Amino acid sequence: MKKLATLLLSGVLACALLAGCSGGTNPGAASTPAPNSETPAPESTAPVATESATPEGTTTLKVGATPAPHAEILEVVKELLAQQGITLDIVVFNDYIQPNTAVEDGSLDANYFQHITYMNEFNASDGTHLVSAAEIHYEPFGLYAGKTASLDALADGAQIAVPNDTTNEARALLLLQQEGLITLKEGAGITATKADIAENPKNLDIVELEASQLPVRLADVDMAVINGNYAIDAGLKVADALAVEAADGEAATAYVNVLAVKEGRESDPAIQALVEALQSQEVKDYIDTTYERAVVPVF
Repeated sequence: MKKLATLLLSGVLACALLAGCSGGTNPGAASTPAPNSETPAPESTAPVATESATPEGTTTLKVGATPAPHAEILEVVKELLAQQGITLDIVVFNDYIQPNTAVEDGSLDANYFQHITYMNEFNASDGTHLVSAAEIHYEPFGLYAGKTASLDALADGAQIAVPNDTTNEARALLLLQQEGLITLKEGAGITATKADIAENPKNLDIVELEASQLPVRLADVDMAVINGNYAIDAGLKVADALAVEAADGEAATAYVNVLAVKEGRESDPAIQALVEALQSQEVKDYIDTTYERAVVPVF
């Protein structure tokens, strides 16, 4: 009996040992690294430095512009800013309203498409708070031939198209006055409208059109006074214009194109970097060689 009891006890112990060896893997064991697992070295666990992770590389400026010459000039600026770690995102518009409302609501950091007088008028009419961060260039308005090839050939009642926004219409009317085609009321100046025409010896029909439509409709009218940027976009050259604003006239100062920002942002470091790039020698050289006096730097 003693031998039988001893054999039974030995069997039980053997089964217990076998059960312990063949038991399933401990669920927690997989999450516990083996003693010889390689632990990453401290330097490899630190975040890898990238341009966007450094203070110098985090700045992105979103700037609205009309296609020519503004967006084209900004492409030159883009390369200059990239050297400083600033990314320039150029957003192209084909109207004069959205770029301003976008700066006002903060979806754009700045815009570059308009002259100072238009910006001031827009502030007054739309309640925006835009200011000039810098004066960049001046685009002479030109009077271009449509169905009539010369000023001398203008018939009585001929149609001349002009921009329909208040500021640029006044500018167009001043150019027509400069050429002796009409006379404006005294003091009308840069706020002139059709109602301010005092004399119109040829009974010219002044047709008001949205500025971007002037080149498109040029063939439908006798002549058109076209904004510099839209003239460039349409392939028109100042040299081909029948008349151009005088360089020493009121327009040269009243219609200087500016970099516009929301009031209070003029001194932002990134905005100042943008100003410096826009007023650089590289940009001046580009303007002079590209636009053949259709765009005149003022810096």
